Amino acid sequence: MTTPLVDLKGRSPWSVLPPLVLGFFMIMVDTTIVNIAVPSLQKAFDANITDVGWVNSGYLLSFAVLMLPAGRLGDRYGPRALFISGLVLFTVASAACGLAGSIGFLIAARVIQGVGAALMTPQTMAVITRVFPPKSRGAALGIWGMVAGLATIAGPVLGGLLVESWGWEWIFYVNIPVGVVAVVWAVATVPHLETHKRYFDVVGTVLAVAGLFLLVFGLQEGDTYDWGSIAGPIGIWELIGAGLVVLGVFVFWQHRLGEKALLPLRLFHYRNFSLANVSAFMISFAMLGIFFPLTIFLQSILGLSPLHAALVNLPASLLSGVVAPFAGRLSDRINGKWVVAVGFGFIAVSLMLVYAVLSPDVSEATLIWCMIPFGFGTGLVFSPMVNLATAGLDHRTAGAGAGAFNTIRQVGSVVGSAAIVAMLTGRLSTTIPDAARSVASSLPGDLQQPFAKIFSGGELSADTIQQGFQPPAGVTGQAAQQIGAAAQQAVGDGFTVAVKDTLLLVVGALVVGGLAALFMSPTRRKADAAAPVADAGESAEEPAVV
Repeated sequence: MTTPLVDLKGRSPWSVLPPLVLGFFMIMVDTTIVNIAVPSLQKAFDANITDVGWVNSGYLLSFAVLMLPAGRLGDRYGPRALFISGLVLFTVASAACGLAGSIGFLIAARVIQGVGAALMTPQTMAVITRVFPPKSRGAALGIWGMVAGLATIAGPVLGGLLVESWGWEWIFYVNIPVGVVAVVWAVATVPHLETHKRYFDVVGTVLAVAGLFLLVFGLQEGDTYDWGSIAGPIGIWELIGAGLVVLGVFVFWQHRLGEKALLPLRLFHYRNFSLANVSAFMISFAMLGIFFPLTIFLQSILGLSPLHAALVNLPASLLSGVVAPFAGRLSDRINGKWVVAVGFGFIAVSLMLVYAVLSPDVSEATLIWCMIPFGFGTGLVFSPMVNLATAGLDHRTAGAGAGAFNTIRQVGSVVGSAAIVAMLTGRLSTTIPDAARSVASSLPGDLQQPFAKIFSGGELSADTIQQGFQPPAGVTGQAAQQIGAAAQQAVGDGFTVAVKDTLLLVVGALVVGGLAALFMSPTRRKADAAAPVADAGESAEEPAVV
């Protein structure tokens, strides 16, 4: 039996884990569960796609921009207090989401949900890091990683079942009993940990929140405004530029404050922490980059229902959940960087297989088999990567490090979403007209002009592709059928090329993440075992410094 780092009154450190992963599971599920309910929400509130999009964007924005100060608050007031407070807030906000009578109220409730998620997420890592001895920490983080893998598919599948059975409200109501159980469990098992009541960087908090909000908003909403003007002279690129400038001021301010900073820059002196953050950013970028185009492809080109499309990814996600605990234990025994790098390799191989087989008539079974290495790879990546990132953090900066890690991971998701949407829509505006011209050349001369009218509306968006194309008015009978079949072929061919090109960008991100893992330094397991408790002024282990 492992010796806990804190007094658990005779209990095993494993008794602390269930409420932490239960809360984390709710957070991760709620990042994806709304997507499948978008048509139902549009109908219920008579809202357009942009308004409904904010149901997700509001959650992601508040989640991303508040995690960094939430991690620091965990250091100051204790991760137990912050975790339970966030859990209560998240549960109450879930009830408010289900009771929403307008789209505006629902968006506001989702923003509050994101605040609760931001309060909780850094504390889950901080508690695991401080309660579990180094020799068993990887196994605990393996469970944490397994939850992330299972939540990837649980959101769409659970959402589809609830929406079809009871209505959209239940994608939020389901959190209430789970949240209540998690709160009671957390009160009973999560220990009071040592706090460090020192200077709280208010200016840094404001700069971080403002900079991240401007950057994330610009990236998240860039496609909404066609990457142009929002209001008058204020445009998306001006907003992104302002965000980068504010974040630059934030870094300067952090350097000036030194140890008093919201984000102590000395954290990034540790090679593994810095490189693990690069890997985390890239894997989050890739996860959004994989599922966004493939989900549209499965529904729009292959004609699958949302629930059926979600089930295509089920075997890979289940495999990820099975592999993750073993990967965590393996990273306790060997250098974890090799586990992470191999995981990135498996994911890249999976995408290249999808790239090779993708076509408008590809079978679901073929895609399922191609995604199996993806599930194996994600299971290998997450928990060892977290273990490598947190290994060099002492008790004073565990919360700040967890907050920084999760913030960078979440921003990676937003950047990935924005980059993939921008590239996909950009490529569609070229690939579908190209495919249409190729198909038109095979049509009889009298049908070419009516066929061309289908694609004469200018740049094509993903929404337009999902809605499909109809023959022009006045074209009926066999001619309409022939034009419809030709349009379907052009859309399928063009969309396939655009998705394949987009997947190459994701593969590039995976290569960067894998190289970052390879450049990590070995962790010192013997030193860990000899000194399981870090002093207040030094870390439990000292990874190599950049």
